[in-house]
Amino acid sequence: MRAPDFWRRAPASPLARALAPLGALYGAIASARLRRKGGRADLPTIVIGGPTLGGDGKTPAALAVAALLTEMGERPFFLTRGYGRHNARRAPFRVDPSIHDARETGDEALLLARCAATIVGVDRAAGAQLARDLGATALVLDDGLQSRRLEPDLALMVVDGAYGAGNGLCPPAGPLRAPLPRQLAAVDAFVLIGEGAAGDAVAEHAKAAGKPVLRASVAPLPARLPQRALAFAGIARPEKFFATLEASGIEIIGRKSFADHHAYTAREMAALEREAARLGATLVTTAKDAARLSPDMAARVDVLPIGLLLEKEETLCELLRRALTRN
Repeated sequence: MRAPDFWRRAPASPLARALAPLGALYGAIASARLRRKGGRADLPTIVIGGPTLGGDGKTPAALAVAALLTEMGERPFFLTRGYGRHNARRAPFRVDPSIHDARETGDEALLLARCAATIVGVDRAAGAQLARDLGATALVLDDGLQSRRLEPDLALMVVDGAYGAGNGLCPPAGPLRAPLPRQLAAVDAFVLIGEGAAGDAVAEHAKAAGKPVLRASVAPLPARLPQRALAFAGIARPEKFFATLEASGIEIIGRKSFADHHAYTAREMAALEREAARLGATLVTTAKDAARLSPDMAARVDVLPIGLLLEKEETLCELLRRALTRN
């Protein structure tokens, strides 16, 4: 599904207010889940979460954390549920990008596995044990903040500056995974990505709660990209991808948005290719979308790679060092 527009409006729209009682019930259940203590892994555990149902920037943040841990001499393993994969009940396994595809692992797991070893599985405790058996020295959970299956040694909340907490309500009235105060209490620090009054408002709440706020931005990585693009994306907030593409100096001739984690069909890709040819443009998408394409499809599409740039990287390094010594 795609997040409805009224989820981002503050104050809440009439529809959001009408749905607010259901959102309050959802929030109460989510709050109770956040209060419970998870199990402890035998390894230092860093959990990356976002306040809303998608598009906050968790995956770039998780990749940046794993890269810093590697620079510190650690051997981090990612743990992820593998959202959108088939056979979700399968026992935890290590992702091998050379033989697995997004149907088996989920798109995010394939991206993570290109940076560090990645374990996919619903059972986080079993996944943590497998990572330990394979030589991991630290765990990085891309998502997992709200599930509380594993107790974190460091919990980071990633907030999108332009979106913040949306309209401040829980589903179906708004995008929050749990009431914001409850989420604030469950984390150690915040990573605020990009500029925006909505994100600044969340940051002020975080500072009032005594939590450090790390500012960051998402920037394109060096890549050969066309001058004219037909851009398409099936992510939580496609507009972020389009804006980053335009900021890179690329002219967007057309743009197509699909539902988050959309599985592209051959017919859809053929239609996109015909449209690109008509416009005299090249197809460009995100790395996450490309992970859901067949090798043949992916070979005919350009990808915009991105990375997370932290303003004060040393602050995050110090938080990670503390987490490594807690276990």
